[in-house]
Amino acid sequence: MSLRPFREINRRKTKTITVGDVKVGGENPISVQSMTNTLTTDIKATIEQINDIHNEGADIVRVSCPDEESSKALKEITKNVQIPVIADIHFHYKRAIEAAENGARCLRINPGNIGDINKVHDVLKAAKDNNCSIRIGVNAGSLEKDILEKHKEPCPEALVESALRNIKILEDQDFFNFKISVKSSDVFLSIAAYRQLSKLTDYPLHLGITEAGSFVSGSVKSSIGLGTLLLDGIGDTIRVSLSDDPVKEVKIGNEILKSLNLRNRGVKIISCPSCARGNLYSCSTLSWNCSNLAKNCLSPLCCLVACLKTNSLYWSLNLSAISSSLSCCV
Repeated sequence: MSLRPFREINRRKTKTITVGDVKVGGENPISVQSMTNTLTTDIKATIEQINDIHNEGADIVRVSCPDEESSKALKEITKNVQIPVIADIHFHYKRAIEAAENGARCLRINPGNIGDINKVHDVLKAAKDNNCSIRIGVNAGSLEKDILEKHKEPCPEALVESALRNIKILEDQDFFNFKISVKSSDVFLSIAAYRQLSKLTDYPLHLGITEAGSFVSGSVKSSIGLGTLLLDGIGDTIRVSLSDDPVKEVKIGNEILKSLNLRNRGVKIISCPSCARGNLYSCSTLSWNCSNLAKNCLSPLCCLVACLKTNSLYWSLNLSAISSSLSCCV
């Protein structure tokens, strides 16, 4: 039995799929991904941004392919980056085929929005031929017409029904290298949909709160939504969606996982907010300096900037537990 069972998270058992050289699901680490906001046709800018995203600690990156020029640009982009690229495809099946043929390691599609079933089959064939996985990306804002009419509005049951329908389309073609998302910009709707879906399938789940907002509001919404599900043991890969620099998405995603001890990558700072009991300047300055100095550190490290006047007993009892899994400095 664990010494501190209240800290344990029992992850849902899922299948393992591959996105390039990254394994998603099963007992593999929960991966963090982001999405570029450059024009994909601007190959140089897109490569630079992907490398920045990678350097921040992302495992996977997604790139939008709205037209033929964008999907064909992947050939050069994928040659010059170190992490697997997911092609984001909406509606046009030919973009998915082109992306798979030009180096994408995963296709984000909603099969129900591709159109004719034969077009979906063509996409699946291209994915198989090019060792490309798929994410079934169900979104509250783009549900199939008949499902929306049946449920009257986007609701957890509607998102799950769409996901299960699309799962069957892939399974009927003997395609199993896929993960699923059921996203909404509503935290309650997203949490309920993921919880329902997790009881009905063992495919890996991609977590996200879509269109979460600007840096502060989006980070808070994502932390609540993703954190709640991760505490339930749900989720195999995550993306924090922000109207900001995508590098910040990676930072927040990693912080969420670190806070839940699901991944120990980079510095974990335990810092006092300061008050009249201590030196108001030292805690805030030391905390900022620790963050800045360790920003490029990917090795597990704990930095404690705490008020030992009031919390010395707590830290004397708990520092050994923290330092057992992390290098620690005080």
